[in-house]
Amino acid sequence: MGNFVFKLPDIGEGVVEGEIVQWHVSVGDTVAEDDPIVDVMTDKATVTIPSPVSGTVDSLSGGVGDMIAVGSTLLEINSEGSETNDSMENESKEMEPELGDVSDSEGVPSSAPTESYVPEEAPLPEIKIPRKEPIAPTPVKESSSRILASPAVRKRARESDVSLSEVRGSGPAGRIRHADLDAYIAAGGTVSGASPASYSTKRTEVSQVKVVGLRRKIAEQMTLSKSRIPHFSYFEEIDITELEALRQLLNSSRGEEQPKLTYLPFIMMALSKAFVRHEKCNAIYDEEGGMVIQHEAVNLGIATQTDKGLFVPVVKHVESMDVWQAASEMQRVTGSARDGSATLEDLTGSTFTITSLGREGGLGATPIINHPEVGILGIHKARDMPVARGGSIEIRRIMNVSSSWDHRVVDGADGAALVQDLKRMIEHPALIFM
Repeated sequence: MGNFVFKLPDIGEGVVEGEIVQWHVSVGDTVAEDDPIVDVMTDKATVTIPSPVSGTVDSLSGGVGDMIAVGSTLLEINSEGSETNDSMENESKEMEPELGDVSDSEGVPSSAPTESYVPEEAPLPEIKIPRKEPIAPTPVKESSSRILASPAVRKRARESDVSLSEVRGSGPAGRIRHADLDAYIAAGGTVSGASPASYSTKRTEVSQVKVVGLRRKIAEQMTLSKSRIPHFSYFEEIDITELEALRQLLNSSRGEEQPKLTYLPFIMMALSKAFVRHEKCNAIYDEEGGMVIQHEAVNLGIATQTDKGLFVPVVKHVESMDVWQAASEMQRVTGSARDGSATLEDLTGSTFTITSLGREGGLGATPIINHPEVGILGIHKARDMPVARGGSIEIRRIMNVSSSWDHRVVDGADGAALVQDLKRMIEHPALIFM
């Protein structure tokens, strides 16, 4: 068959080019039909393209991060790479007369076979190098007069079940430092101490990481959002003590098929209620058309960190769900984003976005709006705090929330009003279900 030239196919309506995100093959690799060869990212999705034939990869067109047009050569595959060795030998035999003719032109008779003599190499005498036994560190008697270490180092050693007599100190007069103990523990007890030079070693290495694929898309989207949208942010504290009690009650009685409830499904339900009274907050701003498109459907994007970067899968029509359905659908779309199985339908169509930083903690943030939406809500870690209630101090469960709004569409009073409405329902969770 010869070389097969494989061109980038049409991988989506309206797609004219794609970015090479990852090659799964290299030049010289043998591939079978339908084996994955390359990941290509378009404006709509990342697509893994399979090999159309079996053979050996002869050449690749473009590197990671390069844009390639639909219809352009993607790679070349030698489909004869799977031939048997016999056919290859026959092919080489057919070429021998041609090689002989060349030899004639250089004055070597073609009829006289040329043999090259390669003398056998005599075996080298085996040289035995005597092995030196490693010098074991001289143990230091477990005596406070001989082992120099601070009380903090001694406490760490006791907690880690480490005998300081086995650790060689690198400090003045052999004093054992925290670095010596760290090195000993990290090496499983085989390293006697850290080098004093480690504190004075300069690090001058520089790494260059090309911005490609999803990381490039995120960068473009964030630049677009910050350059076009005039953000204003609003922060609030919410008492979730009653919500926590309800959450624990529901989790204790949930069925086997029901997911474990976090705070997010309740917040999603509360938002779907609040948007009925704050329509301009659940909207998209069409800049080219100069129009704000307000949605009755509540399609909530859930910012999800994955190994490949930040995805925003969408839970659609939250207004039609109960808390269990919202939790299940949220788990499905975020799970598909993390394992790479999310479809284009799962990643598009959001009208508002929630980003949760609860796992990392923090008191607040200024989340960047997911363009072209007009608002975003940030959820932070819940913590127990002393709160004045009715003239006395009580320990309550408090959660901070952050929000950002497009000031072209949402006035400060409008954004604050939605957050206060949300706070009222979360602090009195019965209102979420009324």
